[in-house]
Amino acid sequence: MNNLTDLPNSDGFFGEYGGKFVPETLMHALKELDETYAKLKNSPKFIEEIDQDLIQFVGRPSPLYFAKRLTEYYSGPQIWLKREDLNHTGAHKINNTVGQILLAKAMGKKRIIAETGAGQHGVATATVAARLGLECHIYMGAADVKRQSLNVYRIKLLGAKVHAVDSGTATLKDALNEAMRDWVTNIEDTYYIIGSVTGPHPYPMIVRDFNAIVGRELRTQSFDQFNQYPDAIVACVGGGSNAMGIFYPFLEETNVALIGVEAAGSGLKSGKHAAPLNDGEPGILHGAKSYLMQDQNGQVIDTHSISAGLDYPGVGPEHSNLKDSGRANYIAVEDVEVLAAFHLVTKLEGIMPALETAHAFAALEHIAKNYESNHHIVINVSGRGDKDINTVATVDGISLD
Repeated sequence: MNNLTDLPNSDGFFGEYGGKFVPETLMHALKELDETYAKLKNSPKFIEEIDQDLIQFVGRPSPLYFAKRLTEYYSGPQIWLKREDLNHTGAHKINNTVGQILLAKAMGKKRIIAETGAGQHGVATATVAARLGLECHIYMGAADVKRQSLNVYRIKLLGAKVHAVDSGTATLKDALNEAMRDWVTNIEDTYYIIGSVTGPHPYPMIVRDFNAIVGRELRTQSFDQFNQYPDAIVACVGGGSNAMGIFYPFLEETNVALIGVEAAGSGLKSGKHAAPLNDGEPGILHGAKSYLMQDQNGQVIDTHSISAGLDYPGVGPEHSNLKDSGRANYIAVEDVEVLAAFHLVTKLEGIMPALETAHAFAALEHIAKNYESNHHIVINVSGRGDKDINTVATVDGISLD
């Protein structure tokens, strides 16, 4: 577990995971991106521009909020919420897109593409593209277009074009496939803003670094508000960007437990889930080696989750390495638990979490009993739940027509 913060290595590997497994067509673009990021990431001017955008446009820092009624409900640890749902556009995704759009600008790219599942990354990408007046195309699984209709309309209002992807399961994996095809076809003028810590190097590193503002803020806020680092940090994990952003600044703080929460869907034994770290094997998908859901022949299998943002058969390579090293622990919660947590947090705290985030809250049923009243647990509230009202209402048997 030594020097985890020094990864990835020069070849883009976190231990045995990561790398660049892509067509030759993309190698030059990835090399150009790697070199541009290496040149700019320590540039005072570049850092200042990002910092100003995060403060003035995004609204950072996000608060660290004490969840008094949730704490009382569990009668154990003090529960704190890192409020990424209060960011402009309603999720942590904007942190990454603010940084990547500046890389695109520095590289002279005039056309922006992205994939999205729950739509939050699509909204964030369309937002920063609109701000710079750039052409923007968002790829989204057709199934997710239906269940995330509010975010689809938001993306269109921002001037971006939404491409509904009908292939495969018509979810996030398939949207990413189509975005990759677009990128290969339009490599000269197009910048691909990947939304999670997935994909070929240097994307997992770049997305992590831009989202690490969350964990850096928490280091300061936790001492300011309860005079120590958290005893545990809990975050949902699909591709893994929100979790990696809050985990990364604490990797060397071994007294801080890092708990990632995957989507168990209908149950790990049912096969209808999206939990590769809990029920998967290493393989290669979308340009990197990581844990995947696959059959005995190595073919990627279908996933299921009530949450569009977690409905993905893979996970970021850095999470795969954290699992193997034991630095982070990954559990999985089922859809029924997620819906219960969604309602509980909404009613107790007046905060409606995204269904993705509700996975992290559902984990409290499993872990709260392991902590005492002098312990502090931080939940990363990765997004707000407005976008999920139709999904929740349908499950609850309520018509909004």
